Amino acid sequence: MKRTLFLSISFASLLLGLTSCGDKGSGGPDAGNKDTDSGTSSKGIIGMTCQNLNNPFFQLIAQEMEKAAGAAGYTLKAMDGKGDAALQNTQIDEFITQKCDAIFLNPADSKATGSGVRAADAAGIPVFTFDIQMEDPEVQKLVTYHVGSDNYQGGRLAGESMMKVTGDNGKVGIITLPEANSCKKRVDGFKDYLKENNSKLEIVIELNGKGDRVKGAEVTADMLTAHGDLVGIFGINDPCALGAWASVKEAGKLDQVTIIGFDGSPDGKVGVFEKQLYDTPMQFPRQMATKTVENFLKYVAGEPFEALEFMPCEHYFFADAEKDPNRTQF
Repeated sequence: MKRTLFLSISFASLLLGLTSCGDKGSGGPDAGNKDTDSGTSSKGIIGMTCQNLNNPFFQLIAQEMEKAAGAAGYTLKAMDGKGDAALQNTQIDEFITQKCDAIFLNPADSKATGSGVRAADAAGIPVFTFDIQMEDPEVQKLVTYHVGSDNYQGGRLAGESMMKVTGDNGKVGIITLPEANSCKKRVDGFKDYLKENNSKLEIVIELNGKGDRVKGAEVTADMLTAHGDLVGIFGINDPCALGAWASVKEAGKLDQVTIIGFDGSPDGKVGVFEKQLYDTPMQFPRQMATKTVENFLKYVAGEPFEALEFMPCEHYFFADAEKDPNRTQF
């Protein structure tokens, strides 16, 4: 049995950021690395690194993982990847050195963190990925379990909404995040839905918003400069979409441009309620966290489990926000 003593820090003190697929916060160089411990003996240690612990989406996942792991007698060591794949690979090396019982990974870059997964596999440490799946099929085979949203299906929901709200006519832009394969799938689903339904919408511009509200606003300003007649913008997450709304407002085009986000984050749901966003296809981070821990425990017990799970997303419209008393929460 391993005995560890870690610094206990409340995740609640970090509720500063926005939501999934990026959205870097303003924390200092050491912000977000959390060692959680009850002060008692632990069955073992689980190392967790995700792309951005300044992001409430991932803070919630970390909280739920800590709770579920702690209930089973394990200590969770959560570290902030800060959107840096090289840093995450270093963190994985640290987990290997510490002989962690498992590594929970949300990759900042679904290709570049492959070397960390290979290193963990070589060390005999199982890797469980969540939210973002590894891109290389050979690396995917080394992952013990993955759970995430059905991002392709969620992208199709966004496409459906865009066709409906625009009357299926005009030019649209997409705020992307190609580093994350989950976000690429959202874009693929969006485009395929339009294509399969013979949409008259024309996708005229795609720019990388880095999953961030500020960058989302910047690229939207560029979109509007290049295409002043846009009628719609799809942002691959709520921060990008809300950043887009700020730029559209500044340009005086709120009556012209409709914005669709993705995540169903608290900010996104409030944005829908305030009619800043038309729709934000919802993800379910609590379930991602609990399923990851549940299947780690099955792995330890030698019990069978499905190695790959994708959870469908759901529309979130104004009518949903109106009757949702918990719209300020995940």
